[in-house]
Amino acid sequence: MGLKHKDLLGIQDLSSEEIRLILETAEPMKDIIRRQIKKVPTLRGKAVINLFYEPSTRTRTSFELAGKYMSADTINISTSTSSVVKGESLRDTAKTLEVMGADIVIIRHSAAGAPHILSKYISASVINAGDGFHEHPTQALLDMFTIKEKKGRIDGLKVAVVGDILHSRVARSNIWGFTKMGAEVRVIGPSTLLPPGIEKLGVTPYTSIEEGLSGVDVIMVLRIQLERQQKGLFPTIREYARLFGVTPERAGLARPDALIMHPGPMNRGVEISPEVADSMQSVINEQVTNGVAVRMALLYLLAGGGSPHEIID
Repeated sequence: MGLKHKDLLGIQDLSSEEIRLILETAEPMKDIIRRQIKKVPTLRGKAVINLFYEPSTRTRTSFELAGKYMSADTINISTSTSSVVKGESLRDTAKTLEVMGADIVIIRHSAAGAPHILSKYISASVINAGDGFHEHPTQALLDMFTIKEKKGRIDGLKVAVVGDILHSRVARSNIWGFTKMGAEVRVIGPSTLLPPGIEKLGVTPYTSIEEGLSGVDVIMVLRIQLERQQKGLFPTIREYARLFGVTPERAGLARPDALIMHPGPMNRGVEISPEVADSMQSVINEQVTNGVAVRMALLYLLAGGGSPHEIID
């Protein structure tokens, strides 16, 4: 079984079977990353374009390495120096990439739905690398891969997502992904940072971090977006850290073997204390490595790859 669509636009569009396929395909990809020579000819002759309308370090570099490890021709387009600043529309950009022979286009955009629009105008596969406050599907996939690797399963686990749920595309993708895979999801934060009616997504909201973290298997800490602090959603950064920062004492309320996760970049001392970020339970650095493996898996599957076990032969 392969992916049912030519694009990866969101976790919301994926079935649990498709998520399992992606996670299974990422396993041999991680073996490639561990090799001394990190190169396979799997995507030789394929053109992969990174089209980022927003700044990014981890995601863009991760996709670039994923393509290069699989021998694809990987091109980065900086919109600040492209025709976009001259007023070119997304549709015209799509057509330009089409006639240049792009096979896969990875797009990050500040507008929710931009990857969906792009996919309608181009025959190449489109991967959503983050669109506004909507979704960040590859982050959720690498998070699920990390948990499955460490815990052996996702089904039945208790996962707590802590922080700015209201503005987080990572939170949305993770909520859809974890609930589809059978986890119990809790969201924790000030009431001003919890979307109204979030219970409809199958999660349990908490405004007490102590209650929310009690007995969980995974603590997913989200970045507090400092640019939003001035909009009155909580009094001060110091106050947020005091009430909702994940400290060693609060992390201790979770299960003894609970995983500590963060999509990065971190605000140390705000949403997470340095002691927790650097603890033995932290898998934050492994999330970065796993991000490359999961993105390799997606490039492979969208390029028409078959069994994942053929990759390392």
